[in-house]
Amino acid sequence: MAKEVRVSGVTVTVDATGNDIVQDISFELGRGEVMGVVGESGSGKSTLALALLGFARQGATITGGRVVIDGVDLLALPEAELQRARGSRVAYVPQDPATALNPSLSLSTQLTEGLRMPKREALPRVRKLLESVGLPSDDAFLKRRPRQLSGGQQQRVAIAMAIAAGPRLIVLDEPTTGLDVSTQARVLEMVRELCREHDMAAIYVSHDLAVVADVADYVTVMYGGEVLESGTDRDVLIRPAHPYTRALLAAVPSASHRHRLVSIPGRAPSAAEKRNGCVFAPRCDHAIDECGTTRPELLPGPSQTLARCLRMDEVARTPRIQPRPNETRAATDGEHDMFSVSKLNAGYAGRQILFDVSFGLAQGECLALVGESGSGKTTMSRCLVGLHEEQTGTLTFEGAPIPARAADRGKETRRGLQYVFQNPYASLNPRRTVESSLAVPLRHYFGIGGSEARKRVAEALERVEMSARLAGRYPAELSGGERQRVAIARALVCEPTLLICDEVTSALDVSVQAAVVELLRSLLTDGLSMVFVTHDLAVVRSIADRVAVLSEGRLVESGSAEAVLTSPSHPYTQALVAATLEVPDPYERAV
Repeated sequence: MAKEVRVSGVTVTVDATGNDIVQDISFELGRGEVMGVVGESGSGKSTLALALLGFARQGATITGGRVVIDGVDLLALPEAELQRARGSRVAYVPQDPATALNPSLSLSTQLTEGLRMPKREALPRVRKLLESVGLPSDDAFLKRRPRQLSGGQQQRVAIAMAIAAGPRLIVLDEPTTGLDVSTQARVLEMVRELCREHDMAAIYVSHDLAVVADVADYVTVMYGGEVLESGTDRDVLIRPAHPYTRALLAAVPSASHRHRLVSIPGRAPSAAEKRNGCVFAPRCDHAIDECGTTRPELLPGPSQTLARCLRMDEVARTPRIQPRPNETRAATDGEHDMFSVSKLNAGYAGRQILFDVSFGLAQGECLALVGESGSGKTTMSRCLVGLHEEQTGTLTFEGAPIPARAADRGKETRRGLQYVFQNPYASLNPRRTVESSLAVPLRHYFGIGGSEARKRVAEALERVEMSARLAGRYPAELSGGERQRVAIARALVCEPTLLICDEVTSALDVSVQAAVVELLRSLLTDGLSMVFVTHDLAVVRSIADRVAVLSEGRLVESGSAEAVLTSPSHPYTQALVAATLEVPDPYERAV
């Protein structure tokens, strides 16, 4: 197959230091082919994605390379021609569709304005595009504003906008992050079909290896701005030759088997750091002295991939997964529930969202609350913590009924029932340091300040595996994973009995997710109870003792995690399990 997209030697450099953010990236793609680009946060994935459109963020410059699409090198075009090429030759779909859609304009206006033709001629094409991405094409839908769409619908509109001008290459940057499994499955199938029907090549950037395994023909693994391994999807994901690829795979949870998630120790390098030798050597279990001084070349490995490793032959012979016995607890019979919900109903502006939901939670137990977007999960969690106004029913905490509103609950109840929000970027005060954020609840609940507060803050940070040296930093100076750990630490300083976690791992890369999940598991061992709200059934298998499945505000199935995920009885649960993606295994994982 002729390769319509040829990328060679692409390098992006920081202006102030001369250090490379992305270094010497090369690959080729034919029509209809999809390349998955994976790696931790900070590996250079998004920088590469933008460089393929001839764009570099402020303070950086594309200093080398070619991006040739249908014989035209985009990086050699004058700025005016490059602007025209964006859309007609290469298009971009961001992670957050809200950044691609104008909230004040109708869908009709946004979908037609980039076609450079009269609106009456553009509308038939727009209607066909909407149908191709599984959306309505009638006038009523075209008159809607983005805020009137669900997250999945917004993402499909963003993809329709990207393919409207018929590009040869579409770059998708984490387009399914935060979507539930059913919506994600529909978007991925749509991407595959669009590439085939429109003869487009696609770059699919993601931290989710199961998603990449499902959608991609080829996989490129990036770390520290370099390609460490590349090849076909099955060769890279089943027979990886680089320690970093194998470390990423060891951190991936499975919806079918419960096993120990192994995070990667240390942290990814920043562009400001000087590098000698292999960029992954400081975190690699296989590193020898030579790895610290010699930069490996990207060479064919023993498993048909190209890998940048001096010891790839030895690595390929090492077992990949460290299994853990499937630890389960007996389901509570309700007599010793630490927390219970009875006949909970809730709504917004008179519209009912939850219908007669009841369940119990024992001490040290984790209940996963799962379901699609719109199923009522977040409404439920807000009811439990006392942040939802319109609700009826009975909540019992440590043997006594508690008021529905947090403002009406006693201080001890509020202290004992803590909430960790999905988005740590919004839940942490940007004007407070880490220490200040953790000191507020210490002062409020325990009257502790001064040196004792600093001591407890340091202990809480250590408990979530963060250095006490980070106590003086502001949220903007932390990574997403670090912010989420700070949010968990802030809840833990309250010494809670019950922790409600609302999608706390949804936006984390696999290594950070593994560290957070294992941290939460250790807290369960200490006797903390947990309600874990998520759409990710693989994470559920890793952490939950029991599962409650919500569909349209109703509890349709509940039971042990093993029973619900292995042999679901309700058609809705069966559909969720069927839509959950898995990284292919070369052998059966031990459990």
